[in-house]
Amino acid sequence: MSASTRRARTVALLLVPVSLGACEKWFTNFTRQPKIDPWEVATMDSTKRDSLPPRGNPQGSMPMMGGSPPDFVVSYGRFPLTIDSMSSMPNPTAPSDSSIANGHKYYVINCAVCHGDTGDGNGPMAQFNFPKISLRTDAAIGRSDGYLYGMIRNGRGLMPSYNRIEHMDRWDVVNYIRGLQGRIGRTVPTGPLGTPGETGDKLPGPTMTAPTRPAPHYMGTPRSAPSPARDTTSTGTTGAAAARPGGHQ
Repeated sequence: MSASTRRARTVALLLVPVSLGACEKWFTNFTRQPKIDPWEVATMDSTKRDSLPPRGNPQGSMPMMGGSPPDFVVSYGRFPLTIDSMSSMPNPTAPSDSSIANGHKYYVINCAVCHGDTGDGNGPMAQFNFPKISLRTDAAIGRSDGYLYGMIRNGRGLMPSYNRIEHMDRWDVVNYIRGLQGRIGRTVPTGPLGTPGETGDKLPGPTMTAPTRPAPHYMGTPRSAPSPARDTTSTGTTGAAAARPGGHQ
């Protein structure tokens, strides 16, 4: 084989990958497909790109209120290790009068049916042979605030998830439970707050996620700006709660 023939074959072999790569335009194994990256405008029309808002992060990938662990960090699984992973979360809300009052309301609505008005487990469910689950045992008193928060968020064992309670309201419930346990240095009010059918301030407050707050995939401009959210970090409280009299301190 002559030297020129060998050179020609070498050049031909080097050009094969290049030619096959160009064929991906017509022959594909579907490893590359059209997609929209986070915060990319979902349109190919260049005239609309400046007027349309970008596509947000997938729902549940980021916390809406700042301090609640997102789904991908801490799941909503009702498992001991999942609850334990939230044990070190600091309580950002001091047990002020407004926090205790709000926690009392949500405790009466959601918790007293099983745990009883005073947290001793003698709730109405006890008469149906439901186990008496006291919040005033040494084990419950020894749990961290983050653990109690995780129990409300996820549920565990016989307790279902009470994630319907807003993130910051859960910390108020934790503060109220600490009051029932005698851990805040003063007694807290107990018992029902209203009568059957009573509304007004005896009902849960408005949700902070929707519809009074733009949902994660909201693509328009709200008619009125949402109320500033409470700071859910461990550094303190700002926004709506700090602005209103008697808010979280």
